[in-house]
Amino acid sequence: MTACAIEPSAAAEDDGVPGAGCAITVDRAITADCAITVDGAYAARLAQQEGSWYPERWTLDGPEPYAVPLPGNQPEEPGTEVQPMGDGRVLIHRLADGRHHFALLYPTGPGTGELPLGAVECPDEGASLRLLPPAPGGVRAFALAVGPRSSTVWLVAGGAFGPERLAVLPGRCSGGAWLDRAGRMLALDRELGGRTKAVVVDLERGGEVSPLLQIAPDSDDRLLLADPDSGLILVGSDAPCPGQERLGWGVLGSTLPVRFPESLRMTEVPDCTVTPFAVQPGQVLTPEGCGVAVRIEGPLGGWVGAWRPRDRRMCHLPAPAGWLSGAGLWTQDGALLLPYATGEVPCGVAAVAVPWGETGGPGGSGETGEPGRWGDVGPGDPVRDGVAAGASSAPGEPAEPDTPGPAVNRPVPLQQAPLARM
Repeated sequence: MTACAIEPSAAAEDDGVPGAGCAITVDRAITADCAITVDGAYAARLAQQEGSWYPERWTLDGPEPYAVPLPGNQPEEPGTEVQPMGDGRVLIHRLADGRHHFALLYPTGPGTGELPLGAVECPDEGASLRLLPPAPGGVRAFALAVGPRSSTVWLVAGGAFGPERLAVLPGRCSGGAWLDRAGRMLALDRELGGRTKAVVVDLERGGEVSPLLQIAPDSDDRLLLADPDSGLILVGSDAPCPGQERLGWGVLGSTLPVRFPESLRMTEVPDCTVTPFAVQPGQVLTPEGCGVAVRIEGPLGGWVGAWRPRDRRMCHLPAPAGWLSGAGLWTQDGALLLPYATGEVPCGVAAVAVPWGETGGPGGSGETGEPGRWGDVGPGDPVRDGVAAGASSAPGEPAEPDTPGPAVNRPVPLQQAPLARM
């Protein structure tokens, strides 16, 4: 069974330019400056004023976005985590006296109300605990504790009796992506036996663990992003380029292999760091048409990239000035929303219409916000990435030809992921 397919650049073949080495780094350590609920109604971040840090909640589903500060009795530590809940409250995670404390914050007139939820203690020396991405529904929140030899998934908000331990997994886990709209199937990247493979944790079956990605026996395969509606997933794997991670895409439940297109390799911008952060929802039967937003950091600075499987290019777009880096969401009709905060606009959301199929540079047809809100741009024009004249982009058809990858032993294909029983 084919485990992966490397999609070559047609331009490289036509022009006789040899493909450059794997110049891309997929970085899971880069985190967003704010968290957004799955439905896009609320966001939360740790804001700063006169050197003091405090939580701030953003309301995004009204006529105009607005922010509500939620300061406590004393300033927060810079590393404090916050996460919005579906009802507008904000979950806060503080570390004090070796224990991880959780509470829900909410506005109470001029002050801030706080509902303590309890604490989690990590007895292993060197263990860490962090919040997982906001869960669908916005009622519950989860955290991942990572020790030297095992990892634990905790329910830290939405339970009946404080923090509840849901699953213990052998190995060190990282990442975190939701594969369904019920908040049941959680994908994690687990390092075990010297290799990292994405696995699925069923939170309603006692934390049952099933393999999700095994592209090659000796490859590191991570799940970077997933869209429950279409099944589109973004993966990072060194299977096509041993020792260096490349971006690929696949579809949960599909019999097709994971594909690694040249348009995600971006050899025209060497030594860059690419982090996918948002997928267009609502494309139930057309995963090839889902827009994917990525955060790009490189020698030229930072900017936003937009890509979708059926196109053979990465559109480079300028980020708005004050962008809360790594944060954003798509609307179902294809608008990319990027939250930003500046001295003039302390709470703003820039709507970006991606110029799919156009050749204009950043700041052209891709800009729909008000003038003067954009920051420094990235590379000049959207990358053609070898678009052949007359190339087909019809939904359901592969945008680039398949080239068989290296022969490997039988992997665990995506269609055997534990989603069929849901």
